[in-house]
Amino acid sequence: MDKVLFSLGGTPITAEMALYTGAGLFAALLVGLVVITLRANGQRAEEAAARAAETAAVQKKSEEAEKTLASLLQVQNEMTGRMQTMAEIFGSRTSDLARLVNERLDAQGQRVGQAIEDTTKKSEESLGKLAERLAVIDRAQANITTLSKDVVSLQSILSNKQTRGAFGQGRMETIINDGLPQGSYAFQHTLSNNSRPDCVIFMPNGAPALVIDAKFPLESWQRLQAAQNEQEQHVARLGFRQDMQVHVRAISEKYLIAGETQDTAFMFVPSESIFADIHEHFEDVVQRASRARVVVVSPSLLMLSIQVVQALMRDVRVREEAHRIQAEVRELVTDVGRLKDRVIALQKHFTQANNDIGDILISTSKIVRRGQKIDELDLDDAEPQRLAGE
Repeated sequence: MDKVLFSLGGTPITAEMALYTGAGLFAALLVGLVVITLRANGQRAEEAAARAAETAAVQKKSEEAEKTLASLLQVQNEMTGRMQTMAEIFGSRTSDLARLVNERLDAQGQRVGQAIEDTTKKSEESLGKLAERLAVIDRAQANITTLSKDVVSLQSILSNKQTRGAFGQGRMETIINDGLPQGSYAFQHTLSNNSRPDCVIFMPNGAPALVIDAKFPLESWQRLQAAQNEQEQHVARLGFRQDMQVHVRAISEKYLIAGETQDTAFMFVPSESIFADIHEHFEDVVQRASRARVVVVSPSLLMLSIQVVQALMRDVRVREEAHRIQAEVRELVTDVGRLKDRVIALQKHFTQANNDIGDILISTSKIVRRGQKIDELDLDDAEPQRLAGE
């Protein structure tokens, strides 16, 4: 039994020690197994308890879930009923809304249709007016084309000096012929110094005549308008200014005769635009002409002057006929006096007739009263017999 079986860590292990050790180990092992078994059973018990608790919790949760599901189902049923009710309400409201929308769409469609119809009519009227205006524009364009041709013809006329002078003379003669009576003016009249102005207007009351000259240095003006640069314009201005001064001097020296013509003569410019340019750019020429007693006039100013002369002539004629008017007024006053006398006589006749009518009415009233008195008498039957016997 003391035989050494092996050594462990320097300690000899005998059979007895091994036996004791094996028994102890077995016992320890047995104890460990028991402990392990108990522990395992405890863990299983705990796990079973935990599972039971979990199962109870799950069952409880399941019951709660069933209750919740039941309440949810109830709520769902209620919601379904409400949804059905809302669907019915929405359906009726939708139908009403659709009907209202259709009615409004129909009314709006009618209004839109009426507006479109009105707009179409207005558009047609506007197009008609536009067509009329286009027709007027076409006619105006045709007139402008014709006028442009006439302007070209006028330009060709004005290119000739003699023809241009005849044009200015003709325009002046037209204005004077339209404004003054025959015999109050003369064209190409010869003055005492043998000069012949374009027109002489005989003023009333033996006043000196008014001289009008229709010549104008249009060549110098055309050169000024055709100038291409400043140098040419400067030369053209000098030439035009010199020609104007020469022409003004000639009018002043030949046509202003003391006692025979007025102290002022007219120089006729046959264009309003040229007249305006002269007054704007050649003021010194106008001032020199004024000092020389020569007035530059345009067609409109000449017409105004002719109207003034016409008014003077009319006033003179009125004054000349004043004595005749006074005689007629005297005769008229005499006739009015005779008429007054005759009216007074007629009034006397009316008064006498009125008195006679009053006397007649008085006599008529008396006759009526006497008739009434006779009618009121009460006569019996015996009275006529007595009167008859007597």
